[in-house]
Amino acid sequence: MFNKLRSIIFKLDPELAHNLAIKALKYNYIPNNKIPANSLIETEIFGKKISNPIGLAAGFDKDAEVYNSLYKLGFGFVEVGTITPLKQYGNPKPRVFRLEEDEALINRLGFNSSGADVVSSRIRSTPPNGVLGINIGPNKATKNRVEDYLINLRKFYNLADYLTVNISSPNTENLRSFHNSNELSELLSEIENQKKILKSNIPIIVKISPDIDDNDVEKISELLLKYNISSVIISNSTDSNRENLKNINKLEKGGLSGKPLEVKSNFLINKFYKILGSKIKIIGVGGVDSGKSAYEKIINGASLVQLYTGMVYQGPNIAYKISKELIEITKNHSVKNISELVGIKK
Repeated sequence: MFNKLRSIIFKLDPELAHNLAIKALKYNYIPNNKIPANSLIETEIFGKKISNPIGLAAGFDKDAEVYNSLYKLGFGFVEVGTITPLKQYGNPKPRVFRLEEDEALINRLGFNSSGADVVSSRIRSTPPNGVLGINIGPNKATKNRVEDYLINLRKFYNLADYLTVNISSPNTENLRSFHNSNELSELLSEIENQKKILKSNIPIIVKISPDIDDNDVEKISELLLKYNISSVIISNSTDSNRENLKNINKLEKGGLSGKPLEVKSNFLINKFYKILGSKIKIIGVGGVDSGKSAYEKIINGASLVQLYTGMVYQGPNIAYKISKELIEITKNHSVKNISELVGIKK
């Protein structure tokens, strides 16, 4: 069905097409698409068993409207957001661009969000039927970005299975300065202290930029270990990697996601895995659109993967498709579970 409709969908403005997809999911116009439980790809995230290691990345269900419908599409876990404390519109439109020949997107949305109060109320009224992550970030006009993260922590710590601290969007001015050791240390220290005050064990994930320098990998890893961070997402979209792109939209400002990010993301996953090993789980993102691309993330060190752009180009059955392919790949390796393949590429 998607293949027949794709040419029509791609004639629409990308953000309008996205809003229509949210409406379709909200009203259950998309059928269930799960494969039967299979022990080869069952995995665990923060003590909870999930059917497969494929998650939907933040950015699709920004305001936590359709997460329960997304589980029905076969995703093992879903991450909503980015959520900001106060409602904000984000950057001016147009702000999302397809690069069809490159199987990529460029976005400069700028954390458009309904705000923490609206989203928390929505989640309370509609409990998730699966593992739910909430991605949090600061408002553009805030005077205290660290406090914004803490506001979101207080708002969502008892509503999510994990919280992702987004320090890596290229579309919020100076947000990536949190990759600096001093700023990151201050942020993670404040989050750790707030968790103690709340008496909460909510797992914290940090989402990393793909554009960091090689010498930042070790510094960031040390801080992740020091502050008992549960997992790291590698990576967000990139504001580089434009040289070999074909589509004219490569000239648009914003974060590039999809296939052009794949190799860069895999390389960075491997670098972090060599330092972190099994101490901190890595969630791999960037160019995942098939069992093979998910497998490459896993052998480089990712215990789980996420995707978003892949679904734009492959359609809503992508998690089902990747799950089937990962089962066959795991069988061919003659192992009992896909977790045994994590980091086997040296």
